[in-house]
Amino acid sequence: MARRPGRTSPTQPTLLEAAQRSGKLGGPPPPLADRVRPVRLDEVVGQEHLLGPGKLLANAIADDRVSSMILWGPPGSGKTTLAHVISAVTRSVFVPFSAVLGGVAELREIIAGARERRAYQGQRTTLFVDEIHRFNKSQQDAFLPHVENGTVTLVGATTENPSFSVNAALLSRCQVFRLESLESDALIGLLERTLRDPERGLGDLELAAEPDALRAIAAGARGDARRALNLLERSVELLSQDADDPEPGGTITAELVERAAEERTLLYDKSGDEHYNVISAFIKSMRGSDPDAAVYYLMRMLEAGDDPLFLLRRMIIFASEDVGNADPRALDVAVNADLAFRRVGLPEGIYPIAHACLYLASCPKSGAVGAAFTAAREAISHQGALPVPKHLRNPVSEVTRGEGWGDGYRYPHDFEGNVVPGEEYLPEALRGAQFYRPTEQGLEKSIGERLARLRTGRKPPNES
Repeated sequence: MARRPGRTSPTQPTLLEAAQRSGKLGGPPPPLADRVRPVRLDEVVGQEHLLGPGKLLANAIADDRVSSMILWGPPGSGKTTLAHVISAVTRSVFVPFSAVLGGVAELREIIAGARERRAYQGQRTTLFVDEIHRFNKSQQDAFLPHVENGTVTLVGATTENPSFSVNAALLSRCQVFRLESLESDALIGLLERTLRDPERGLGDLELAAEPDALRAIAAGARGDARRALNLLERSVELLSQDADDPEPGGTITAELVERAAEERTLLYDKSGDEHYNVISAFIKSMRGSDPDAAVYYLMRMLEAGDDPLFLLRRMIIFASEDVGNADPRALDVAVNADLAFRRVGLPEGIYPIAHACLYLASCPKSGAVGAAFTAAREAISHQGALPVPKHLRNPVSEVTRGEGWGDGYRYPHDFEGNVVPGEEYLPEALRGAQFYRPTEQGLEKSIGERLARLRTGRKPPNES
């Protein structure tokens, strides 16, 4: 993990960043959203309830007395940006760490570096942990001693309620600040500033934008600053492609923004329609025995921040609903993947999740389990709770014995093949009903063949 040193001036980019932004390194510049990320507190848009005059967080940053905190808010509300600003303004070393990509070994290395800087250089370290809710309990516990002794100032970012997703011990050592989705006016102000900024933004392109275009971008961003800037950047790219004259200038129109929005890919909102589209595609790809598509949609959801436990729950259900007795091992694989993930956490926990996904997609399929219990449920609904045959009842008293409970019951293990020829177990009104109809897939084919012998009254062969 690359480490970014503290800046001598919060407004001045490093030489490497300046070279990247100008394209002098030979590659494309960073995305617009990264180039215009605020480096001063007064550049942060929105969040007046936290950063307005006299507010607790604003005063703490200005006075350089920031303590460990959890920033809780929706995507694009400025959690990462605020962590960068805190580091720049307080002159601490900013170290980003991802709960998705990082591991405990890397965390130990970061802590060792922070301890060394503190001891020999007198420098503080701001450890920014993105998606901290995706760490398991033991991984979150690893932060505790280093937060307590001041080795690092922890800034955790989460889209989930920290009361449920962050350990109580760690939460008690951090202040929680709730960030809100950005209002339309704040997003429009950010877009206008970006169009004017010649150094980090698009000012050197001498662009104009219709008010309706900026409102359309703000509406399409749904409170997410990064989404707004990405849409602006794509609109500018389309304007450049449409222009016959290579000279700077041009106007961004609402129609252009609409085109840019239609071309956006990987739109994913955990609480919106696309979430349900992708989870549907994931399940249907496994059901259709396409492991390539299944693992693709799996990673779409994980990369978008979906809860791995939600995905594992769906795979456990799938193992019985869509595989069943065609491969009874499927349920073991799914349940063990859930257990392994809970032990390991992210990022290594992706291995058992992907393992289970690929197995479930590749093994034989059967929907007979669901069909069986559905048929049984319908029989109960239509005919009610039919009386249990007397020979199957448990004679727990002299009275029930006198009424014939248990009379005529034949113990299967006393018979060849552990099956009683001609025995009936269903209530009389349902004699001959078949709720479970095995398919021809996998192990269920042999199960079906055996049941066919039993159901026709033929004596089964000795089975080992």
